[in-house]
Amino acid sequence: MNRTGTPVTVIGLGLMGQALAGAFLKAGHPTTVWNRTPSKADELVGRGARLAPTVGDAVGAGSLTIICVTDYQAVRQLLGTSDVELDGTTLVNLTSGDSAQARETARWAEQRGARYLDGAVMAVPPAIGTPEAVILHSGPQADFDAHKPTLDALGTVTHLGADHGLASLYDVAGLAMMWSVLNAWLQGTALLRTAGVDAATYAPFAQRIAAGVADWLPGYAEQIDSGSFPAEVSALETDARAMAHLIEESEAVGVSAELPKLFKAMADRAIAAGHGGEQYPVLIEEFSRPGPADD
Repeated sequence: MNRTGTPVTVIGLGLMGQALAGAFLKAGHPTTVWNRTPSKADELVGRGARLAPTVGDAVGAGSLTIICVTDYQAVRQLLGTSDVELDGTTLVNLTSGDSAQARETARWAEQRGARYLDGAVMAVPPAIGTPEAVILHSGPQADFDAHKPTLDALGTVTHLGADHGLASLYDVAGLAMMWSVLNAWLQGTALLRTAGVDAATYAPFAQRIAAGVADWLPGYAEQIDSGSFPAEVSALETDARAMAHLIEESEAVGVSAELPKLFKAMADRAIAAGHGGEQYPVLIEEFSRPGPADD
């Protein structure tokens, strides 16, 4: 295949790294790859990728390097050796980590002459290269803009801001949403199973509830950002009474009440602080301070 796109390097060929490299190849970008276990590159080489013999050779193959490895320590170990020249390279780090690691790695890379974007992949490997794959980036806008036409091969790419830690923060915020929704669904499923209702029967109802709650978020966000929480729909003290019913029902049918008890403990603290007459988003004050186990 005649490849005329911007050359790109992919370091790290786990399932995600292989998907990233494959998307670049499909989009027509000459793609150099490197992995500690070279055999993981066999299928990509068969599709036209070039396997670099060393990390330094891989980075030197072009001006854009994507790295997706186990952790940030591995990033620095691989790219910190004497044979790796980062000066003049734009490094896009799609390795999972926290915001502090992202900012620290940005400083580390920039001290070595690299332009640095931190990123988070909000997709499973089979989705890479489709619009369903959301790839978040944070770092200098100009660096993102310069390489967006190439990065577009991966899916729906978004720039969040100049703070290198933003992609990691959005990543964990998304995980918080995912696990919270799934845990709430599992709580409801466990309750209904005691009455012989299977998960497949409950799932469509749960979807409607989740979608309806999602519709509240923009209005609730306005309350949080303004710091004003008028009880337009329901007061927190009313919600707390409903939480008590959920706990009682769970315990009565032999289902764990651990999750609803957590909800109510936070609501009770907010009510004790004088917020019982305000709307549910006032709980942002509870979420914004360390929990009892973190003190």
